Amino acid sequence: MAKRERRTFTDEFKQQMVQLYENGKSRADILREYDLSASAFDRWVKQSRTTGSFTENDNRTDEQNELLQLRKENQRLKMENDILKQAALIFGRK
Repeated sequence: MAKRERRTFTDEFKQQMVQLYENGKSRADILREYDLSASAFDRWVKQSRTTGSFTENDNRTDEQNELLQLRKENQRLKMENDILKQAALIFGRK
């Protein structure tokens, strides 16, 4: 089976697909007619219902946002630690 090329869809297209579904068109018909993957379509429906946005940033949970923030902070602290180690080596030579 050949690997399918990744496609991108506009927010307007996603909203139209969700609207078709909410207006009564069957999920199977939409997937077949527009050659969509079930997982992508289901994600669009869920995003539309929860936040009304198809942007990943708008659809993150509080835990996901906290994890991203903590990862950034951890990376910053590692960098600061590396800088301090280098400074200690430099000043230790003098």
